[in-house]
Amino acid sequence: WLTGAAAWNFIAITNYILGIRPVYNGLCISPIIPKNWPGFKATRIFRNVKYQISVERVGIGNKSIIYVNDKKIDGNVIPLPPLGIKEVIIKVKIT
Repeated sequence: WLTGAAAWNFIAITNYILGIRPVYNGLCISPIIPKNWPGFKATRIFRNVKYQISVERVGIGNKSIIYVNDKKIDGNVIPLPPLGIKEVIIKVKIT
């Protein structure tokens, strides 16, 4: 663990399996979890905003439907909220 392997494992798991990764214009959510996982919950602080993320598998595929503060969005990038907003609720349904 002294080689930095723990840090790289954290990046690999959070960014590419759980699919929560920062991009220039927001937070990209694209989970690719095993079919036998019912889902997961995560909290991510990004640019001083707390993102409460819950992912639920409702089908056998890997297509995601994303809701931000109970509003369905197109795509998988959560745009940055207006100034002053400190918490965003994200719900993902994997179909």
